[in-house]
Amino acid sequence: MAPSDSPPALGAFRRIVVKVGSSLLVDGAKGALRQGWLETLGADIARHAARGADVLVVSSGAIALGRTLLKLPKGPLELEQSQAAASVGQIALARAWSEVLGQHGIVAGQILVTLHDTEERRRYLNARNTMETLFGVRAVPVVNENDTVATDEIRYGDNDRLAARVATMVGADCLVLLSDIDGLYTAPPQKDPSATLIPVVPRISPEIEAMAGGAASELSRGGMTTKIEAGKIATTAGTTMVIASGKHDAPLSRIESGGPCTWFLTPTHPVTSRKKWIAGSLEPRGVLWLDAGAVDALRGGKSLLPAGVRKVDGAFERGDCVVVRGPDGAEIGRGLVAYDAVAAVQIMGKSSKAIEAVLGYKGRNEMIHRDDLVLAAE
Repeated sequence: MAPSDSPPALGAFRRIVVKVGSSLLVDGAKGALRQGWLETLGADIARHAARGADVLVVSSGAIALGRTLLKLPKGPLELEQSQAAASVGQIALARAWSEVLGQHGIVAGQILVTLHDTEERRRYLNARNTMETLFGVRAVPVVNENDTVATDEIRYGDNDRLAARVATMVGADCLVLLSDIDGLYTAPPQKDPSATLIPVVPRISPEIEAMAGGAASELSRGGMTTKIEAGKIATTAGTTMVIASGKHDAPLSRIESGGPCTWFLTPTHPVTSRKKWIAGSLEPRGVLWLDAGAVDALRGGKSLLPAGVRKVDGAFERGDCVVVRGPDGAEIGRGLVAYDAVAAVQIMGKSSKAIEAVLGYKGRNEMIHRDDLVLAAE
């Protein structure tokens, strides 16, 4: 779908990923599922499935439900408590989705993933094949992070970026992030009464990134910052994204009827499966800062040479994903780097012909080969 100033129509997309946060699914005061609301969302999903669209749900809520069932105290949980709550809550969450979609004759399939399932190529392909098979039999995959075994993921993870990663996995053309806010505002609306909603973002610029605020709910681990990061992952891989409020019944219908939301547009060019995997990496290990000449070269289809690198941040190994930024700090793209961080610092700014003399061995001429590089949306 080509970028323009007009918001797209949700009903025009063929494959939609819907992310639902904990604060929408679970009543914070009661610790119980918001059953009536969930049924309206189920009807929305069924309507899109009936028109032939593939729909996948990325659902939070396992820990929030489980902590209630286990009668755990309010406030932050210990890691072991979070894992125990997730193990109980996942059963309740899967049952809820199965029953709600089953009312419309739709079978739900549960898929639990960890960060490693999306970062390691073979596991990524296995997860994608499972999701594609479910689509093939007209089932709705319900994906959640496997918090019963996660460690760093529980402290760091958020389902905004997970949803974006899954959207790139399955080649979705639309990602819907249902939130507790209508979309992206010029400033946090709870702090600035003059803040205004931005209906369409043609490109995620440093100015757009600066508008992101913090987390707004005890039950939710994602704030606007993670939603902008999700937008970068999605739009780079060719997926249009929309942020909309899920506080209202039938939230997808509300988007379709012109309700307030923010659309993040994407270029029209397709991205190959391998490049989608690179673009959607959840954990870049470092940053390469480039000069203006190198940025122009990359946008002209060239590889990144050491001569164009002005600064190196992070502790990455050869083959890790790194973010590539221009002189103004804007993200140019992401790629698999051919050198570890120590070597990258040694050869940055130097001619490729000097690599052997500097490192003592002849490495690749490119810091990142163009086949291992995905440019951000223009």
